[in-house]
Amino acid sequence: MATIRTEALTKFYGPVRGVVDLDLEVRAGEVFGFIGPNGAGKTTTIRLLLDLLRPTRGRVEVLGRDPRRDGLALRRDLGYLPGDLALYDDLTAGDHLAWFSHLRGGAGGDRIGPLAERFDLRLDRRIRDLSSGNRRKVGVLQAFVHEPQLVILDEPTSGLDPLLRQELHRLLRETRAEGRTVFLSSHALDEVEAVADRVGIIRDGRLVVVDDVRALRSRAVRRVEILFAAPVPPERFAELPGVSEVEIDGALGRFLVDGSVDALVKAAAGFEVVTLTSREPDLEEIFLAYYSEGPGG
Repeated sequence: MATIRTEALTKFYGPVRGVVDLDLEVRAGEVFGFIGPNGAGKTTTIRLLLDLLRPTRGRVEVLGRDPRRDGLALRRDLGYLPGDLALYDDLTAGDHLAWFSHLRGGAGGDRIGPLAERFDLRLDRRIRDLSSGNRRKVGVLQAFVHEPQLVILDEPTSGLDPLLRQELHRLLRETRAEGRTVFLSSHALDEVEAVADRVGIIRDGRLVVVDDVRALRSRAVRRVEILFAAPVPPERFAELPGVSEVEIDGALGRFLVDGSVDALVKAAAGFEVVTLTSREPDLEEIFLAYYSEGPGG
């Protein structure tokens, strides 16, 4: 079942591109990482999902509903943390969260205290007196406190210290374990890699790839270093499929491998191997590879 589905979703601001022909499907019960640099179209996509913007063309479905027609009912099942968070400065953190709970018919009121303790948030302090990190905690709590079926987070860990980032990651995993869905937009690639089941990369307003992190890694280049017992001839490795940037320095070989390392391993097996080290690409390297392929289109 799809929690989010878009078809040819497009938004232009006059002549300026927002997103173009976005076909996206987010499954129920997953943490979906949505990544791209500033200006790629991440926030525009989120605002279209929430009907905070109207599309130029295309179709949006969230939790099986049309956000424009069923917006009020849909918001009862949504949690949302915007990147640019606005709060009521005169309210205390506790009053702010209680007010949101009241708007939802009291949903989540009994979870405010435990979640505030978990995130080390003082509920008796006014919003105007809170640091940016503590304001962010209020935003995190209001997105999760009512246990929504879908949580949409735009740069959620901005301003949080490392310990609280880890606590948020645990909360994301708990949400997934309960069968609920998280749509996580971020440019912090290590964060997405730590929690996401699948990743969508958006570039110049277009979705260039959607896949799980393991599959992306399996298709990405990796660096392999082999120490042989004796010097080896470079020509034995020069024409191997998927192998490039062959550097042989006596008994030490360094290789860049695109995809499977099978051909390289079989070629190396013709010599005595002392050590073989293969470094799996991280999400940042995969991301940069997609962004180094020329203009989006």
